[in-house]
Parts: sequence; C-alpha cells; structure tokens
Amino acid sequence: MHVTFEQAQLIIDASVKKSKEIGVKSCIAVIDSGGNLKAFSRMDDAWVGSIDIAIKKAKTACYFAMPSGEIGKLSVPGSPLYGIEHSNDGLITFPGGLPIVDKDGMLIGAVGVSGDTVENDNIVATAGANVAGMCDVAKHPWRT
Repeated sequence: MHVTFEQAQLIIDASVKKSKEIGVKSCIAVIDSGGNLKAFSRMDDAWVGSIDIAIKKAKTACYFAMPSGEIGKLSVPGSPLYGIEHSNDGLITFPGGLPIVDKDGMLIGAVGVSGDTVENDNIVATAGANVAGMCDVAKHPWRT
C-alpha cells in the first residue's frame, strides 16, 4: 500500500500552512513506499537547492523506516552506519524527513522538508506527517 493522492495533498497543505505560520519558505516532498515522488511543493522564494534535499530526506526516512535525523545519529564517525549517506544515490541524514505509517503499522511513504534550519524543517515535516498517520516506527536492532 502507498500513500494516496489525497493523503499526499493533505501532507503538502499542512506543511505549507505550518511553513507560513513559522515564517519559512519550504520545499516539501511526499514519496510513496517505493521511494517514488507522489507530490511536491516549492514555496515562492524557497531555495532551488532545497528541492533535492527535501526529496532525499523523504527517501532516507522511507528506505530506513525512521526519521532522517535518527539515521544521522547512527552515521557519525565511529558509528555503525558511518558513510551511509553515500548509498542509494545519496541520503540526507539530518532532521526533516519522516516516515508515514498507516493505522495498521505499515509504512506507506514519507515526507521530506528543506528550506530553513533543520529544526524548522522538522517542525514543518511533522505538521504534514501528522495529518496522514506518522507514528513511532518499530525499534530496529541497531537503534539505541
């Protein structure tokens, strides 16, 4: 099962609303569970470079079924996933990418946001993900 068109649009709308509330310009990507782009929005004056980052944050969250920032904690020098950002045609391992999980606990996609600080990107992504069913994902053996 994949995130639906309707869910993707709700995610975009909620993310744009939150971006406006906190005064940031964001690029917002929603991908399906296969890592394919489902919906995208680039607010006026959002950085062009943030397009790729938003998509890669979403892919990172989807591919590993956890927030992109959690992968970041595991990919610092000396950690078990050091260097992982070079895989999968490039991952983004800082906050702003969140998995979308349906009511049955199935991963159906992810949202990625870029355009401001990672803290603000994560706030915007959370606003979008919450309308579609973001939840804590199962603990992985390598997570602390």
